[in-house]
Amino acid sequence: MTARERVSSVDTAWLRMDRPENLMQILGIMVCSGRIDDERLKRTVAGRLPHYRRFRQIIREDTDGPWWVDDADFAIEAHVRRSFLPPPGGKHELQNFVAEMASTPLNPARPRWEFNVVDTADGNSTIVIRIHHAIADGIALIGVIDSLTDDRADAPTNAGQPATVPAERPARRQRDANGGTGGGFWRTVIEPLADVAQASLNLGGNLWGQYQGLRRDPAGLRDYASVARAVAEEIGRLALMPDDTRTRFKGKAGTVKRVAWSEPLPLAEIKAVGRALSCSVNDLLLASVAGAMRSYLVNRGNAVEGVEIRAMVPVNLRQPGDSEELGNRFGLVALELPLASDNPLARLYATRARMAALKSSYQAMLTFALLGAVGMAPRFVEDQILKLLTSKTTAVMTNVPGSPAARFLAGCRIEQQLAWVPQAGDIGIGVSILSYHGCVQFGLISDRNMVDDPQLIADQFGREFEKLLWLALLETPDRLADPLLVADDVLALSCRNGAHESG
Repeated sequence: MTARERVSSVDTAWLRMDRPENLMQILGIMVCSGRIDDERLKRTVAGRLPHYRRFRQIIREDTDGPWWVDDADFAIEAHVRRSFLPPPGGKHELQNFVAEMASTPLNPARPRWEFNVVDTADGNSTIVIRIHHAIADGIALIGVIDSLTDDRADAPTNAGQPATVPAERPARRQRDANGGTGGGFWRTVIEPLADVAQASLNLGGNLWGQYQGLRRDPAGLRDYASVARAVAEEIGRLALMPDDTRTRFKGKAGTVKRVAWSEPLPLAEIKAVGRALSCSVNDLLLASVAGAMRSYLVNRGNAVEGVEIRAMVPVNLRQPGDSEELGNRFGLVALELPLASDNPLARLYATRARMAALKSSYQAMLTFALLGAVGMAPRFVEDQILKLLTSKTTAVMTNVPGSPAARFLAGCRIEQQLAWVPQAGDIGIGVSILSYHGCVQFGLISDRNMVDDPQLIADQFGREFEKLLWLALLETPDRLADPLLVADDVLALSCRNGAHESG
């Protein structure tokens, strides 16, 4: 292993985006059954996590840029700590503690990660996890956290199989044999994607075929001009995209956060509703988020006519089986959430159509390249790129799959898991959707200046899904095809929901 390793341009971008009002750290919780034994947890983490090199490295900068360097003073006690909740030590106090951690910077003199163990009044423990985004993205970190867990409570401390340290990548080949033919385009837009060349982009077969063809023979690709034109058009659309509707969800971010989460929803029910409505699980969940945010605005007397807010949704650019390699390998697409409609079926179908359009676009590839540019550009250019990406957006929303089976950490069963990615610039809303052990968990982190009571949105999320569930159960397929046909039933469900809230 070399004495130091250059931080990639994309990972550098996440390092540079740190602001007091929005720290670039991924925040997670694991709610466990029973009390965690501190020493056993330390032994487990010390035995498994340092096999991932980044977790025992710090970042040092010189005139050549930032570098990963081994921490000569690495000690597990500096990273696995016990903290205490104020009385009565319930869910409210736990949420306040998580929010405080979201606003507390990680120590740059140590590897930038931390586990805080807190005990709650119900006799259980929760582990609050903070990891800087420069280390890895959410997909990779789910794999990291999973490597710390076991499939049974009595597994020995060293039972887990630590991840193999990824091999050093070979130097990049020259990709454009004809010099100037498309060279600028390649270096500016496509080259940053070389490290994820085999990734399953989930952006449609046509795009993937074009991408692979461009990699194999960029100079001779017959439809190169059309690819370049499509990317240029995507750049234009992004640059000219108007700011989304200004609601109470937008404003100047502060340094105080709020955190909330809902009760878990059965994944089997969500999949069944998706089949009945010909929608993906992701479509259903995003539409339910839109409904919950709409309800919050309505209940606060805010107008929703013509309101559409935009959410940045990460798109995984990793190849299958590449989740153990750390770093950041994802692009972003800007999804407009249809908040104006009071019909949950109409919101769902609009969300489905918009996600389908984004999946066939070049937007994820473009934003990945822009993040790489942030990591290489001077500060004033960085500021302009960040302004471009964040001024047009109200929220960041992630949907990450966790373990389908129950897992155990240091002998304790994990009952709930949640993880939030950071918000950049003045974005003040972060939505987390994570599946675990047959359930889906919804979480929200918000800036206090914009949403001081995010639990109201979290609670409404389940009610919005329930509306779609009832429609799927009660309506015939021909009526479900047209949201207008079920408008009266939607009204009845809304009245029922209102009575439920007031009760």
